[in-house]
Amino acid sequence: MTAICARAKLTERYFYESFSSRDELLKTILDGIADEVRDAGLTALRASDGTLEQRVRDAIASFVTLLTDDPRKGRVAMIESAAYEPLRAHRRAVLHGFAQMVADEASRMYGDRAWPSHQGQINGLLFVGGLAELVTAWLNEEIAITPDEIVEAATYQFTSTAHR
Repeated sequence: MTAICARAKLTERYFYESFSSRDELLKTILDGIADEVRDAGLTALRASDGTLEQRVRDAIASFVTLLTDDPRKGRVAMIESAAYEPLRAHRRAVLHGFAQMVADEASRMYGDRAWPSHQGQINGLLFVGGLAELVTAWLNEEIAITPDEIVEAATYQFTSTAHR
């Protein structure tokens, strides 16, 4: 806490007025990133212009861009939250929330052609988990691809599997 407060030029008293612990701060940061991703993605998906595939691409691009243009956000959301035990359960809950959002949006977009609820939840979790792993591999420099290639692969995956 001392290092965080020194960097922010605050006394620890001010820190503890807002957060009870470092873990609460980290959860708040993770939630803030998740909110940014959710808002940008839903805005792109629900835009009135562009084809369905273009809106899906734009939504995925908003996620990938947010985490790759500022790799600090990507590292917190994808890597540190998985590596730090107190954040793991919170990260899983956030990912499951995104999976449900993906399933709900697929149902809204594809209507009668959408998978039934249970299958939509499975597909949502597969999609979100796979995309998270792909972005993590990019952040860790384990895969030689560009963010644009991540977007294209994820767009193809979603549009191919989000419906019957």
